[in-house]
Amino acid sequence: MARSTQEFKVQSVEKALSRRADQTLKNIADDLGVGLSTLQRWIRLAKDNQLEKPESPMSKEKSPQDWNKAQRFEAIMHCHGMNDEQISTYCRENGIYPHHLKEWKKEFLSDNQCSEPVSRQEQKKLKQENKRLQKELNRKDRALSETAALLVLSKKCQAIWEEKEDD
Repeated sequence: MARSTQEFKVQSVEKALSRRADQTLKNIADDLGVGLSTLQRWIRLAKDNQLEKPESPMSKEKSPQDWNKAQRFEAIMHCHGMNDEQISTYCRENGIYPHHLKEWKKEFLSDNQCSEPVSRQEQKKLKQENKRLQKELNRKDRALSETAALLVLSKKCQAIWEEKEDD
């Protein structure tokens, strides 16, 4: 989605407001290559004297996913002992929701409950064991499929031979 410059927006609004009687906003919007609703929004902003101010893009706001571990821990510690109303106020000021604090707290508690990290050697053993078990499972799956196919064929053969004996 291309972002229009302030200059383009101002010129577009001026053109729309000084249009001839036989021109519609839709025609002007099409000529400019913008949507009708976009042009109408720019006109509304211009009438409220808000078009000249540069809009702050929302991407500059810090989303909860952008918080690093230290900031999350600091937020949890800051809110410790607060009541729900105070927590809600803190969250509004910092652009997060109370459920983010609860999730972060759970993450920290679960991270700390892990006794010790698995060593590389143990990881390697576990991967090898997993690979071996997967191979065995695949082998058994193929054997089961083959057995089922043989069972179906044997039933069909019996059905064919019984028909011949009846004739």
